Amino acid sequence: MNNLLHFFIKHSAWFIFAIYVILSLVLLFRDNPYQQSVYLTSANSVSAAVYKAFNSVTSYFHLRDINESLQERNAALEMELIELRNQMGEMALNLPDSMQQPALKQYTFVMAQVISNSIAQPNNYITINRGYMDGVSPEMGVIDQNGVVGIVNVAGPHAARVISLLNPHMRLSCKLQRSGFYGSLVWDGKSPRYAVLEELPKHITYNKGDTIVTSGYSAVFPEGIIVGTIEGLAHGTSDSFLSLRIKLSTNFSQLSSVRVITNSMKEQIDALIRAEQGIDTATNIQTRPEIKPEIIDVIPDEDAPVKKKPAKQPAGTPASEQPSQEPPVQPQQAVEPENPDQQP
Repeated sequence: MNNLLHFFIKHSAWFIFAIYVILSLVLLFRDNPYQQSVYLTSANSVSAAVYKAFNSVTSYFHLRDINESLQERNAALEMELIELRNQMGEMALNLPDSMQQPALKQYTFVMAQVISNSIAQPNNYITINRGYMDGVSPEMGVIDQNGVVGIVNVAGPHAARVISLLNPHMRLSCKLQRSGFYGSLVWDGKSPRYAVLEELPKHITYNKGDTIVTSGYSAVFPEGIIVGTIEGLAHGTSDSFLSLRIKLSTNFSQLSSVRVITNSMKEQIDALIRAEQGIDTATNIQTRPEIKPEIIDVIPDEDAPVKKKPAKQPAGTPASEQPSQEPPVQPQQAVEPENPDQQP
C-alpha cells in the first residue's frame, strides 16, 4: 500500500496533467456543436472500428432471439401471401401493361449491420456499417424485419449514424391501417417499447391491437410499413386532438440486421418540392407590392452616350459663381394683334 501511495505521489504531476486534459476535452466537445459533429459522431472511422470489434463479440449472443423473430415474421408473411393469392385467383384481374409494374419498384434496399445502438439515452442513435461508399446517404429510411427503425442522419465512407425512432427529435407520419386516419408518431422518452401517436381527430374509433403503418407522405418511407399496434389511450390528450399509446413492433434492444431504403424518385420529389417553394415565394412577392426587387445592370451599354458629372466645386466657392445646370431661356417674340385698329 505504501508503494502504491509513493507511486501516486511521485507521478502526481502527470496525473494532474491528464485530468486537466480530459476535463478540457470534455468542455470543448460538450459546448461546441461543430467539434461534436466532427469528432464525437459515431460515423467516423475510429469509432466505427471500435464499434465493429465490440459488435462482433456481442452479436453472437442474440442470434437465438433474432431467429425466433425472423421465423414469426416469415410465418405472418406466408399467411398474407396465401391470402393474396386466393384473392387474385377469385377476382381474376386482367391488369393492363401500364399496371404490371409493382408500386414499390422505385425502392431498393441496402443491407447493413448494427454496430452501435442506444435505447436509454434522452436522444438515441444507431450506427450501421454502411456509408456513402455503399450507397447510403442522409435522409434515407431504415427498417428491420419487424418495422421502422429510424432515418439516416450522418453518413461516413463505410459507416452511418441513424436517428432512432427512440429520439424525441424524430416525428414519423403514420396512419391507422383500418380507418386511414393520420397522425404524428413521437417517442415520449419513457419506455423503449412504446411511443405516442399524436394529432389524431377526436372523433375517430379504434380498437386495442389495431395496426399503425407509415402514411407514405414523404420520400423516406413507402406507404404501409408496420410501425406498431395500439395499446390504449395516452396521457396528455387535449380537447381538440387524440393521442394514442403505441406498442412499437421493432425491439430496439435486439437490433442486429437492418435495411436502408433507397428511393430512385427522391431527387425528382425534392426538385418538385423546391419548385413549389419557389412558386410560393414568387406569389408572396407579387401579393406584397412594398417588396420590389432592385435590378442593377452591371454591364453598361457601349452604344449609349456617357454622361459626365460636373466637377465638384470647392467648398469656399459661392453659389452664385457655380455654373447653372438649367438650359438657357429663349427670348419671347412679341405677338402682333390681328386687328391693327386695336391698341394695346
